[in-house]
Amino acid sequence: MTAIRARNLRKEFRRRGRTTVALDDVSLHVEVGEIVGLLGRNGAGKSTTVDLVSGLRAPDAGTVRVLDHDPRTDRAKVRGVLGVQLQQPRLHDALTVLELVRLHRSFYPTGREPDELIEAMGLTGSRRTRFSDLSGGQMQRTSIAVALVGNPRVVILDELTTGLDPEARRGMLDLVRGLRDDGTTVLLVSHHMDEVEKLCDRAVVLEAGRVVAANTPAGLAADAGLAPDAGLEEAYLTLTGGTR
Repeated sequence: MTAIRARNLRKEFRRRGRTTVALDDVSLHVEVGEIVGLLGRNGAGKSTTVDLVSGLRAPDAGTVRVLDHDPRTDRAKVRGVLGVQLQQPRLHDALTVLELVRLHRSFYPTGREPDELIEAMGLTGSRRTRFSDLSGGQMQRTSIAVALVGNPRVVILDELTTGLDPEARRGMLDLVRGLRDDGTTVLLVSHHMDEVEKLCDRAVVLEAGRVVAANTPAGLAADAGLAPDAGLEEAYLTLTGGTR
């Protein structure tokens, strides 16, 4: 079964009389139980793709389904199965960590215990701290807790480890492995090639709003004309025309 299916997505933005094409005929799929990485430099279209898949924006053309539900017209159903951690957390500044996680837990008929999840995120000492007073890394971990508290079947993690120290980063990678072990589907947006190489079953590479490759990490090396052991970073740079 397909957890996320996007077909022929197009999205344009008009600013100051100029039209920018953010996505141009983008298609991707994530099967149930997979971890799929979404790669691309800044401005490649990753965040726009996340916005369309999660229903935060409507595509100008194309379709999105999350477990066969349209995230724009079936919002309640999609909210019940999809958890989203955005690169820029959009949470209420005046609420504490505990209040935020409890609030979002109340949106679901079943889910995880807020206190246990806060502890798992390493936020026990900050549970009574307002969101506006958290460090960047703490904000990130709170956003992840909010995304997971409803025990979603599908999760989008956008730059999961931004602002985290090495120990916290390792903990987040273990968390993603645990999600897969529990049967949760993950779309992982990342600039860190080592994260994608370690965690992902497949990766989709965006460049200038278009998909330029989609394969296993080893398969992307072959797509780039490289040896299988070349590594994902080398394959990515070759496919996107980037430099070290």
